Amino acid sequence: MKNRMEQTRELMRATGISEEPFALYYADAKPENAFGPKEGVEISRELEEQNALNMGEVFSHFTCFIGSIWLARKKRGAAFISRKEYGCVGGGFYTGFYEKPLRFIEHYVSTGWPGTPMRGERYMTSPEAMRHFLEKVAPPPAPARYCIARPLSQCDAIEPESVIFFARMEAMSGLGTLAYFATGDIDAVALHFGSACSHISAWPRVHQAAGREKAVLGSFDPSARKFLKTDEMTLTIPLSLYDKMLDAMPESLLGTDTWQTVMKKVARSERAWEKA
Repeated sequence: MKNRMEQTRELMRATGISEEPFALYYADAKPENAFGPKEGVEISRELEEQNALNMGEVFSHFTCFIGSIWLARKKRGAAFISRKEYGCVGGGFYTGFYEKPLRFIEHYVSTGWPGTPMRGERYMTSPEAMRHFLEKVAPPPAPARYCIARPLSQCDAIEPESVIFFARMEAMSGLGTLAYFATGDIDAVALHFGSACSHISAWPRVHQAAGREKAVLGSFDPSARKFLKTDEMTLTIPLSLYDKMLDAMPESLLGTDTWQTVMKKVARSERAWEKA
């Protein structure tokens, strides 16, 4: 019987995806030489409400979790984030290390803070709309000290929560259709508003906690696009769904003439962006 990594290599060949997917998991120890933020000052909603947070100090060691993963992809290493080593207050929330997000996020991602120079990112129409989103995307608490992302082949002794593919949309069409085929669920692939780290961590965990198997298409976040290749997106797949996809692969569209036509476009896409 083939193991998961052998099946993954077959899936990569069948879809024309050249980069190995990453695994996302939680652990109490971080891997050696992992990429991640420095320890920051303590943060919490309570401290914020007491006006006891200096946001300049909070952001003094800003590190994007997707940026850490970008370095890990280049070096074939690991990336991490934790409650104390958060780097970004949003990343710390979306990976489950804070029960409540800072109110600062509601203003920063939307229309800014009245009476200050902070204009806001203008990704959401108002702080109230952003608050509604944060309430909906609130993930289950982190089950261990660190959230870690690293190449799947480095996780032989680890059962990850999910598997993350980085690919352009021609190849993604194969992965998405395989998810539909493996489950028979027309809603097996979900698309949500959110930061790139919410797409690889919070949203998949929210669906899993509700008993839903959903692959989450993501990285529409403009702030994180600099940490992705041109036209590249992410697809984060919970492990239970991923195993179903691997088992369904031999009978799926990936062996059809239709898919071979798409593979010609996958190859053209790779050639077009090979230096990007």
